[in-house]
Amino acid sequence: MSHATQSQTNITAGQQYQGLLERVLFSTVTTVPCCVFLFINGIMLFTLRSKLVFRETSRYILLFNLLFADTVLLALSQLLYLISASRITLTYPVCGVLTMLADLTNEISPLTLVVMSLERYVAVCYPLRHATIITIRNTAVAIIVVWSFSSLNILTRVILLLDFPFEDMESLQMNDFCSDIAMFLGPMSDHYDKAYTCFLFVSAGVAITSSYIGVMIAARSASTDKASAQKARNTLLLHMVQLGLSLSSTIYNPILIALSRIVTRIVFVRTQIVFYVLIFIFPRCLSSLIYGIRDQNIRPVLVYHLCCRLKLSVAPAKAKVSP
Repeated sequence: MSHATQSQTNITAGQQYQGLLERVLFSTVTTVPCCVFLFINGIMLFTLRSKLVFRETSRYILLFNLLFADTVLLALSQLLYLISASRITLTYPVCGVLTMLADLTNEISPLTLVVMSLERYVAVCYPLRHATIITIRNTAVAIIVVWSFSSLNILTRVILLLDFPFEDMESLQMNDFCSDIAMFLGPMSDHYDKAYTCFLFVSAGVAITSSYIGVMIAARSASTDKASAQKARNTLLLHMVQLGLSLSSTIYNPILIALSRIVTRIVFVRTQIVFYVLIFIFPRCLSSLIYGIRDQNIRPVLVYHLCCRLKLSVAPAKAKVSP
């Protein structure tokens, strides 16, 4: 078994030192905000499907894809955390399915951000050709390519797992709690994961940065709409921040492995929970809040759906007061 898996044994073994009250407390602290943001994300997804203008505009379609992936990842991450906190061990096939789905949705975000950045670049630098280049059909093709590329990576990881001698194991029941690290059953899986992650985020960073530079150059042109260029530049900056937050999730496992060697087990478990909230929950909740508040078209519809009960209760009261 790989060094990463051995480190996972040290990581998860620390949970035996947690008392029941502490585990319930930490589970509540993570589950409550997670459920709140899952609700907000769900409302945001419903909002993006509630009006025709959202369903027929490329940037809103891409935003829906981004939020959908983040929402699924948030739900799967919390499910895996609760399974671990409940001290439930899974079989390797079940754990593999859950972690592969989480990895798939985790990789959708940076790739979607690249497509969204390119869409803004075309809108500013080629405004007359934007309507012919960024069509609903081309947007759908881009989303299919994003999901296909991510699925191909997951398929490669599955093939690498097939090299592990499962037939030599007495049982497929895991000794450790389910996590990404526990599924690195050989050195090739670990090396491939690091290489792919590096390639993905370097490529995404270069694409978004290049789009930002292109928009800045176009903004200096006299023929460019200054207001549109400024808005696109701010949007691309937002995409770079989101890419950085997505990148933070890739350093989660290396940080845990390093901490497992220098701190006590109970300290490690508590630190792990803090990192989980900051690295997994918090970044996945920002997209819906930022776009929901920032976009003038989404904001009133989102607020209406979030406060629908309040509006419905206030409306009859006004009707009774009116003569």
